[in-house]
Formats: sequence, C-alpha cells, structure tokens
Amino acid sequence: MPRPIEVERVQTGVRLERRLLKVLKALAELKNMTLGDLLEGIVLHAFEGKAAFGAQTLRRIAELKKIYQLDLDARASHRLREKS
Repeated sequence: MPRPIEVERVQTGVRLERRLLKVLKALAELKNMTLGDLLEGIVLHAFEGKAAFGAQTLRRIAELKKIYQLDLDARASHRLREKS
C-alpha cells in the first residue's frame, strides 16, 4: 500500500455552474469520497494530461448528467457567463 502524503488543505469559495456541481457531488457520493478529494484527483490527472475516469465511471457520469439535465460539454468551458 502506498505511503500517505500529508498535505495542508484550505477552504475556498469556488463558484461552479449549479448542475455541474450536482453531478460532481453525486459522483463523489457514488465513489464514497468527498467533493474536495474528487476535484483534487480530477485536477491532478488533468495536469498530467491523463484521463481521470475509466469507461465505467464515464457511463455513470453520463447517467448523472441526464438526471441533472447537464447539457454542457468541454466546448462550453470558455463561454459560460453569469446570469444577469
């Protein structure tokens, strides 16, 4: 078993699109982890250009996106704006 790595975590006030947050929270719950742990894993994989999820998890994400009516994809990432 790999040795644990001690880190210092901080609270942050990150704002996310509502439906995206719902999908992330549901996925974290399915994986029995915190939202913060899930986000850390996604970011660390992205920083190395690696996929964070396997095929089975991607299928679950697709199901969650339907449940929470999340119709956004990566092409939307630079076009999101706050409602007035």
